[in-house]
Amino acid sequence: MSLWKQLTEPRRAINPKVLELETAKEILAEVFHTQPADIEEMIQRRLEERSWPEENRETLWPAAFCVGE
Repeated sequence: MSLWKQLTEPRRAINPKVLELETAKEILAEVFHTQPADIEEMIQRRLEERSWPEENRETLWPAAFCVGE
């Protein structure tokens, strides 16, 4: 691409939050050795859980836990 075209072509604005989310999804996929679609599903489930009433959340996610003794 020529310098003139680079300077005159409008740039797409990238929302920093979108970039942060995409980066986080890539990291999660790498850490959990999974596909991006699985990460999307995990995020969607988590968002759905957040919308549940408070009493339902307490039974799903303990406030603290201990790994071994």
